[in-house]
Amino acid sequence: MSGQHVFITGGAGFIGVNAADHFLRRGDAVTVYDNLSRRGGRANLDWLFATHGGERLRVVEADIRDDPRLAASVAEASPDVVLHLAGQVAVTQSVVDPRADFEANALGTFNVLEAVRHGAPGAAVLYASTNKVYGGMEHVGIVRAGDRYAYADYPHGIPESFPLDFHSPYGCSKGAGDQYMRDYARIYGLRTLVLRQSCIYGRRQFGVEDQGWVAHFVIATVLGRPIAIYGDGMQVRDVLYIDDLLAAYQAGIDRIDDLRGEVLNLGGGPDNTLSVWGEFGPLLEGLAGRPIAVQHGPWRPGDQRVFVADIRRAAERLGWRPQVSPAEGVRRLYEWVAANRELF
Repeated sequence: MSGQHVFITGGAGFIGVNAADHFLRRGDAVTVYDNLSRRGGRANLDWLFATHGGERLRVVEADIRDDPRLAASVAEASPDVVLHLAGQVAVTQSVVDPRADFEANALGTFNVLEAVRHGAPGAAVLYASTNKVYGGMEHVGIVRAGDRYAYADYPHGIPESFPLDFHSPYGCSKGAGDQYMRDYARIYGLRTLVLRQSCIYGRRQFGVEDQGWVAHFVIATVLGRPIAIYGDGMQVRDVLYIDDLLAAYQAGIDRIDDLRGEVLNLGGGPDNTLSVWGEFGPLLEGLAGRPIAVQHGPWRPGDQRVFVADIRRAAERLGWRPQVSPAEGVRRLYEWVAANRELF
């Protein structure tokens, strides 16, 4: 149903602003709660107001680490839905400053849950978790299949039942939030849903080398900036276009009473994968109409040869499947970046 109030932490970020746009188009009211520390955040909000006006859109410029402010904002909004998307997003930055990573991700998620428990206990709460909770998966068999790597024993990808292994401060902090979300459904009856997301990409994504690699490569190609490939470029990732992610979010909200306390992998799955450069490079060169020179660097510590999510449970529980192929999604992203060079 429309006419709900949706509260989005990190609502000025890439996923957040697209989610806000989605709900505003449905006729919902949206509160964006964001500290606007990320590049592109203010431009995203300007676009949101220019597109929708301010009648059903409210922005709170604040941090999820600010517990009193967050609690007051949730209580005032009394939302029907909370999308928790805010946090520190890069493994590399978590290694540099693990305390800030912990406070943003683990403590910030705890603050969100407490704010909902006291201020909006009936809200559907969706948490953007990460495939990094499965760790480096060093013992998973990998084989070479032509110019890409593949799993030896997981043809459908990594399932939700795969053992958790919180590797890196980022993995620990996001994993702590992941488990808190599950437990607040058990202990307090909150209507939470954990979504362990793979590589999400799409318009209004200001990707950088450490996070958002699909958008980073597209932006670098359009602007003629250098691209560095770490490892041999045959690493494989499943990729999911933003519209498909939002369709999954909407399905999760619509079915929250049946999904309360569950965990689902969300990604492109085996049918929507790209090798980091062996396949993505030619795709970009076709869009750019020219060869693209790249620099090569050593493997980065903990870089998985393959990550592909098993999304069969999400398909079953959400009634959902990805609709946008990597070729189509990358084309849409490329055209958006090319039309908005001034933002970069």
